[in-house]
Amino acid sequence: MKKPVYITQMGVLERKGNTLFFENENGKKAIPVNSTSEVHCFKPVTLTSGAIKLLSEKNVPVHFYNKYGYYRGSYMPAEGGQVSGSVVIRQAEHYLDSEKRLYIAGQFVKGIKASMLALLKSYRADASAIEEVPVEGESPAELMGVESTLWKEFYTIFGSLLKNFEFKERNRRPPKDEVNAMISYGNSVLYTVALSEIRKTYLHPAISFLHEPLERRYSLALDFADIFKPVTVFRVILRLVNRGGKIKEEHFERDVGVMFNREGGLRVFLPELNGELERKVLHPRLKRNVSIRYLIRLEGYSLVRHLFGIRLTPLCGRGGDVRHSCL
Repeated sequence: MKKPVYITQMGVLERKGNTLFFENENGKKAIPVNSTSEVHCFKPVTLTSGAIKLLSEKNVPVHFYNKYGYYRGSYMPAEGGQVSGSVVIRQAEHYLDSEKRLYIAGQFVKGIKASMLALLKSYRADASAIEEVPVEGESPAELMGVESTLWKEFYTIFGSLLKNFEFKERNRRPPKDEVNAMISYGNSVLYTVALSEIRKTYLHPAISFLHEPLERRYSLALDFADIFKPVTVFRVILRLVNRGGKIKEEHFERDVGVMFNREGGLRVFLPELNGELERKVLHPRLKRNVSIRYLIRLEGYSLVRHLFGIRLTPLCGRGGDVRHSCL
């Protein structure tokens, strides 16, 4: 199974023969490119032309983040994604048809709601405020409003579960406290993982249904990532903060915002998040265990089937909505 590589130091990615190396003042380290799913760079990293060629040959994308963990962009191998004109045409048709788009957007919001409930119920939290929010709307914009209400309620309950850090509200660009910093890092990584998995499904990552497609972003990855945030990013934060205090104030630093310090915080947080993405859960239809990362791809396949006439029933749903038992 291929695994991601996280780079938390400044340096250069270069090619020597058929091997990819990361090199900086601390030395040179080989990267097993044949077994790498993608490379995540949390510090400035230079890619040589040889490295780009090798990454393209092996279909390994490289994602870049700023110091606060926000996604800045990617190097995406041109031929790496699965390409199907018929899928893209159907995807565009469903986006342009207001009724069809509304149905798909509603399924995404139902998935988000059930994912929230799955996490909160696993912590025996009172999730009635979220359960009572109806997922209904006459347009994607109204459904986005429903999603906003769900997140507002979720953040309040989530904050009450934290033991060693205080979380009052979601803020960003830059995050103003340690918990918001962790959320920003986690959400960005999950977004790029969703993007990597979507590229394997024939779907076009810029044609979305809940979020509005905009220039310079892969908005379908936002649709998919939002479903999985509660049971990956927020689960990891709760575990790191509450169980043994693996994440502490010493793992952060401040300027105009809050970020993980040079290496310590990222070296704790990223392996935990990757471990959560690789956690196996029971697939309700296949009746076998699959990783949450692979479950994202399966949701993509489910959407492709829907585009061709097989009604969309998200794998993360229950009773036609979100089977959160699989999470």
